[in-house]
Amino acid sequence: MSEAAVRERMKRQGWAAPGGGHDVLVRLMKIALPALIGVLMAYLAITPLRKGPEISFLLDKNKVETTNERMRVQTARYRGQDDRGRPFTLDAASAVQVSAQDPVVDITGMEARIALDGGPAQLQAGKGRYNMEQEKVNVIGPILFSAADGYRLQTRDVAADLNKRTLESDGRVDGTMPLGRFSADKLEADMQSRNVKLTGRARLHIVQGGLR
Repeated sequence: MSEAAVRERMKRQGWAAPGGGHDVLVRLMKIALPALIGVLMAYLAITPLRKGPEISFLLDKNKVETTNERMRVQTARYRGQDDRGRPFTLDAASAVQVSAQDPVVDITGMEARIALDGGPAQLQAGKGRYNMEQEKVNVIGPILFSAADGYRLQTRDVAADLNKRTLESDGRVDGTMPLGRFSADKLEADMQSRNVKLTGRARLHIVQGGLR
């Protein structure tokens, strides 16, 4: 064996001998690696908190605006089915539900689409109160009902039952339909059959040829 090979062998034996350089390196790594892992974990934990400058402020509860509304939604859509399985949708430009206990939602910019036997129909109103449990809409102000066959009924201040496809007023109403103009103390309308019942001081001005 050459002298160089002997020196290399002795060097390796010294490295591997007890108390040699290998043991020293292992002892250092046993201390350094856990410490390095701890530093890394601490860095990862605090990094999300240091993405921007720290800001602190105080709020005066007497000056901060608060709200009691549970839900406010822009461009809301509600879906359902009537007792015959026919679908309907109710779109609103905005919807506000006051509390979880109250199933009534105040809506603005209402547009309801309902399926009738003769084709789709549509209800449009500016404001209403939608009861999600009863599937009813109490319309505040004007409402327009239009069907696929061109039938139109325009009135105001009624309750629309999306399940039964009916309209019913709580008080006096006036409006128009293909037959002419009308007014009465109470209105009951079946959207499916196009039947309108007027009771109490009913007045109807018939337009000649309006049904043609």
